[in-house]
Amino acid sequence: MIPELAKAAALAADYLQRLPDARVAGPATLDALRQTLDVPLTDVGVSGEHALDELARDIAPGLLTTAGGRFFGWVIGSSTPATIGADWLCSAWDQNTAAFACSPGASVVEDVAGRWLKEILGLPEAASFSFVTGCQMAHFVGLAAARHQLLAQADWNVEERGLCGAPRLRVLVGEYHETLVRAVRYLGLGSDAIVPVGCDDRGAIDLARLAQALTADDGAPTIVSLAAGDLNRGVFDDFDRACDVAHEHQAWVHVDGAFGLWVGASPTHRHLVRGIEKADSWATDAHKWLNVPYENGMAFVAHPDAHRRAMSVHADYVIDAAGGRDQMNWNPEWSRRARAIPIYVALRTMGRKGVADLVDACCALTVRMVDGLAAVPGVEVLARPIINQALVRFPAAGDVSDEAHNERTDRVIQQIQRDGHAWFGPTTWRGMRVMRISVSSWRTTAEDVDCAVAAVGAALRAVR
Repeated sequence: MIPELAKAAALAADYLQRLPDARVAGPATLDALRQTLDVPLTDVGVSGEHALDELARDIAPGLLTTAGGRFFGWVIGSSTPATIGADWLCSAWDQNTAAFACSPGASVVEDVAGRWLKEILGLPEAASFSFVTGCQMAHFVGLAAARHQLLAQADWNVEERGLCGAPRLRVLVGEYHETLVRAVRYLGLGSDAIVPVGCDDRGAIDLARLAQALTADDGAPTIVSLAAGDLNRGVFDDFDRACDVAHEHQAWVHVDGAFGLWVGASPTHRHLVRGIEKADSWATDAHKWLNVPYENGMAFVAHPDAHRRAMSVHADYVIDAAGGRDQMNWNPEWSRRARAIPIYVALRTMGRKGVADLVDACCALTVRMVDGLAAVPGVEVLARPIINQALVRFPAAGDVSDEAHNERTDRVIQQIQRDGHAWFGPTTWRGMRVMRISVSSWRTTAEDVDCAVAAVGAALRAVR
């Protein structure tokens, strides 16, 4: 066997085997990591095996074990062994999947994986798709298609004429993620194009206010962005009614489904995305709930012509695809790795039932987590799970200021992180500092959840 690959396989296997008992956060400081990793570049290199050994040794104290079962800080999945293997093969095969001619096999795999995903997620069969780096670029693709179509309807070819002098687009939102704002900026629309319309008591976009906002500037090119599971509580907008309201005013509906879109795979939770097929574009990540390696996001567009016109480019040296799929006509990149291969393998190994079981298990474990925390003195549950997200905080005793509650919550979270038995992250919700809970790993077990609940209790006692 090639020595460098044998070394890498051994190091990776050792890391994965130690995950169940590993600290969730390494102990290294920034200075310590710089001291070991920031070494002088030598004139003569070292062997590949030596470089890999040193890298694994020196970076280990600075790794978060996000691939383990006790990481609940962000919506981060844990790559399954099969998809890690598929990702290794992507690197070994070293295919540039810009076009069919570069790698016919990878092009067909991508075509098949896209069809399977539409089937599992309940999206229109005729929708086009892109495999991109993550939900950030999936937003970019969906909104670029929207920009093309809305401006074309106003007799403006944005790909040829640019935006100077074009009708100004607006993006109406309820709950939204910062990646949506950045995609809007990337597209030259400016963050001022984002127009919050407000949410109802559930935290979903307020349909009456949405109708008013659409009517207020009737005829303006408009995108309505809806949430399939907001980041903090996993709230879903009413897609069935919101799409109807938006389409009455010729607005384009984009769905941010970074992780929540995957509930469409679950018969238990599918009702949460009822009507989602009415939208015009959808964005999601596979490296979250499908548990594949990073750089696996997807965009889907109900209007393939708008999608292709927004993305495609001509080059004289491109070889005709002869009926195959040239990936560069559907995504922002030219040279790119065969990132659909791990998704293909994930779906082959899990099947429909496996994906549904993964979603259902994470949701059930989140409920177990919140129920366990609710019984711990000093924990206040602010949002129970709709799917795999929840919020709690750790208020200070007595009639004290909001700042005191916020400070105590941050101190408890920091203590949990230092302890290393579990990892949660802080955020601000409705002006309060809170701890966000996210369960999205296939590795997480009931024992991991119980260990995390115990870690919270220990942290509370430590800061008392």
